[in-house]
Amino acid sequence: MTERPGRVMAEQHQPRRIDVLIADDQDLVRTGFALVVDAASDMRVVATASDGAEAVRLTAEFRPDVVLMDIRMPRVDGITAARAILEGSEQPPKIVALTTYDNDEYATRILAAGASGYLLKDTTAEGLTAAIRTVHRGGSVLAPSTTHRLVTARPPRPARPSALLETFTAREREVFDLIVAGASNAEIAGRLNLAEVTVKTHVGRVLAKIGVRDRVNVVIWAYENGAART
Repeated sequence: MTERPGRVMAEQHQPRRIDVLIADDQDLVRTGFALVVDAASDMRVVATASDGAEAVRLTAEFRPDVVLMDIRMPRVDGITAARAILEGSEQPPKIVALTTYDNDEYATRILAAGASGYLLKDTTAEGLTAAIRTVHRGGSVLAPSTTHRLVTARPPRPARPSALLETFTAREREVFDLIVAGASNAEIAGRLNLAEVTVKTHVGRVLAKIGVRDRVNVVIWAYENGAART
């Protein structure tokens, strides 16, 4: 039987869900996070892994958009697995560390490996799904306590802001200040009365000019270089 054109068109325009892989060595934790993810209408769990080696293998097989990665796991830890995943694919997934340990060394190492976020397992269901959407869109997420320590542990701010700020256009400086204040792209678009796609362009230029990979490092760079407006 031939499908009606209207029905086919409707199905073709259904937004694709975010595919998520969960890596954690505790079965109950994997099950709980899977229930949270699958309850969201715009995402689904495509695979779960009980250690880092399995996470690497299943990521290559299922090609998820986002990997929720525990840090301390048997055989291969989450940091090593994240590095292998991100270095071994032309189109790697976004990785969010999801751990019990509010540990600056772990956070620094997995972010340096290329992860897009570091969250604690006591995050809310809403916080977890919001983080998945954020990194899938190209943003980054950090546990608030981790962000505070990473910023305040930096060397004292210089007396004069970095000369790189002088290379910003007026609009780029506005976007930069709002990133440092913690605003999302959607919030920046609303504040500046811009299309979100335009904001993404400005964010990309800001990242390129100061030579950082993501929004988390924009905040750190701002405090290191006396560029955070308080």
